[in-house]
Amino acid sequence: MKDRDRSGMRGLRGPVMVITVGVLFALNNFTPYRFEETWPVLIIVAGLVSLLGRAVAPPPMVPPPPYTTYQPPQTPPAAAGGYRQTPYSQSTDPRNDPRNNPRNNPGGPS
Repeated sequence: MKDRDRSGMRGLRGPVMVITVGVLFALNNFTPYRFEETWPVLIIVAGLVSLLGRAVAPPPMVPPPPYTTYQPPQTPPAAAGGYRQTPYSQSTDPRNDPRNNPRNNPGGPS
């Protein structure tokens, strides 16, 4: 349907211009208006036909975006236990506390 409307306007442009020229020549022969005075009507009619053609024609189609194989990077899954725990923090025994080891703390426990 869209192509029919567009081709219909293209098909009308020629005949409308020929009819306009014929009317202007008839005015030249049968009225006091001469072709030298009425030729701007051709430009006006051509502009009107062009505007009418744009009004009838559908808007231009926007092409779809190009196909791409790019995949955004996946976020790694969160660790099940959160932060990694050290064996020292898992024990409540004060002997496992490195602060209580005399090698680590020469001044003794604080």
